[in-house]
Amino acid sequence: MSRRAVITGIGVVAPGGVGRDAFWDVLAAGRSKTRNITLFDPSGFRSRIAAEVDFDPLAAGLTHQEIRRMDRAAQFAVVCAREALAGSGLDLAALDPGLLGVSIGSAVGCTMSLEEEYRVLSDTGRRWLVDHTYGVPHLYEQMVPSTLAVEVARDVGAQGPVSLTSTGCTSGLDAVGHGVHLITEGSAEVVFAGATDAPLSPITSACFDAIKATSPDNDDPEHASRPFDAERRGFVLGEGAAVMVLEEYQAARARGATIYGEIAGYARRSNAFHMTGLKPDGREMAEAIRAALAEARLNPDDIDYINAHGSGTKQNDRHETAAFKHSLGQRAYEVPVSSIKSMVGHSLGAIGSIEVAACALALDRQVVPPTANLHHADPECDLDYVPLTARERQLDSVLSVGSGFGGFQTAMVIRKPSGDRQ
Repeated sequence: MSRRAVITGIGVVAPGGVGRDAFWDVLAAGRSKTRNITLFDPSGFRSRIAAEVDFDPLAAGLTHQEIRRMDRAAQFAVVCAREALAGSGLDLAALDPGLLGVSIGSAVGCTMSLEEEYRVLSDTGRRWLVDHTYGVPHLYEQMVPSTLAVEVARDVGAQGPVSLTSTGCTSGLDAVGHGVHLITEGSAEVVFAGATDAPLSPITSACFDAIKATSPDNDDPEHASRPFDAERRGFVLGEGAAVMVLEEYQAARARGATIYGEIAGYARRSNAFHMTGLKPDGREMAEAIRAALAEARLNPDDIDYINAHGSGTKQNDRHETAAFKHSLGQRAYEVPVSSIKSMVGHSLGAIGSIEVAACALALDRQVVPPTANLHHADPECDLDYVPLTARERQLDSVLSVGSGFGGFQTAMVIRKPSGDRQ
């Protein structure tokens, strides 16, 4: 019998609140959590807004030593893993640690710690040759992105396969997809899979300012993230994490676990075209969607909701609109599509896993989250983008897609297990 991977636990740290329920409340209400940046002084930058997380690591259960050791992104991931574990009902002591895996994604690693350490070692940039004696003992760990996965593995006691996936803005989807493969191939029985990024720092803002990718609507931050809207002016940076417990389906059923959904199809492609540019026809994303549907043994008519990448740039919004039409045909005009980046911003590598969590919760609650701030539809984006207000809808199968710098295109199908579908 073939092995299947299902989600039995969800942990989220996102703008608007820490925890799965706080995250869903933001989405269901259609509330945008973008605001003026408070984590550093953004004066002088073109874009001075972001979707920040109000995160107190002590209140979230971390110790002073853990806080000192871990970058903000690692803190997010560990807190998410603990929530996912608690919600799953798993008894880790009863599991073979050699069959417990971790798959974490991140686009920019320990950005905040590294920038702060450079600031100290270079005396705020005044010294070309930095003084290493001022470095913290954990600087090497901050230099190595895989530390994010190692921290989760250490926290849950995983001695099986542990990995860090970094594929730009599709990292979250790809890390979950890798976790699924570990389950289906039998390398692990349980995998903590997800992604984390805490990129809100001067260096990140400077990079996106340089290419004018982020929104300059500093006077109205709450409405600055406007995917598929004719008046959008770029995406809004965010931060956060989501980690899910993935289990083999039969084992999860046998122990009576709550199953949020089965990850039934996953595929990725690359356009081999341009570091930041996208071909307008969306061919590579369309191919990834077709492949994910084929793996899930579903047809376009089976998809009940599409969680779009929906970054809020004209190039991306039009690219994936074309991809939906090419891959789904007439069904693209009938199925609701929405972008949660309108509410929680674009947390780079983390957003894919946050969106998978949103899809799993949408299946569980039978609600389609809206696209906030969508008041003036782009005539070239002519699908049903669920403006402003969430919808109750029968959902059995949902599609989530991601698009990342470097040409990465990823698609994932999450559905109710066959016995649970309506």
